[in-house]
Amino acid sequence: MNIILLGYPGSGKGTQAQALSSLLGMEHLSTGDLFREEIAKGTPLGLKVAEYLSGGKLVDDKIVLEVINSKFEKVEKGFLFDGFPRTLDQAEALDALLVSKKMELDAVIFLNVDEAEVVERISSRRVCSKCSKVYNVISSPPKKENVCDDCAGPLLFREDDKPAVIEKRIMVYKDLTEPLISYYRANGVFYEIKARGDAKVITENIVSFIKTEIANK
Repeated sequence: MNIILLGYPGSGKGTQAQALSSLLGMEHLSTGDLFREEIAKGTPLGLKVAEYLSGGKLVDDKIVLEVINSKFEKVEKGFLFDGFPRTLDQAEALDALLVSKKMELDAVIFLNVDEAEVVERISSRRVCSKCSKVYNVISSPPKKENVCDDCAGPLLFREDDKPAVIEKRIMVYKDLTEPLISYYRANGVFYEIKARGDAKVITENIVSFIKTEIANK
């Protein structure tokens, strides 16, 4: 089974992707992780990616697909994409790649979270300035206010976690993904899951949905 997980920044895609891939025995594919892997190995692709990132640019779609293609060569089980594709062009390119590999996409699951909750989640995030451990002052606060539990480093509130910045990121995301969502709806593989509340409960709901609604269609 091959699945794409989509959602606003802060919707919990990464958390759910890790949990689902473990529970369902799927290959978790995150472009960010793939980029870091290629860079760490010093491959020609990694050098290309590093050049884009060091210049503060988005990695070209062609390079992104090359990185994904290199990973597909080693995938022996179903895959779970975390936040990719982001645009219609990427979706169409991914479809062509899947056809060339004689693979198919079973579902695109959108984690539906209220925009106000996304803003609250991200703006409540704090990051340790020493070890980079991430906290949330609402759902997973440190034992001592503004002090890391692990290394006692001071916790920082990042500029891109400010509400105004988050709202802008959501607007950009919506502009990019609305055509993408329409595309997958038309292909009959688009589904929405309510992603508000306890992360473990959300995982259980997604697993149940996949097993009852997608696996049997």
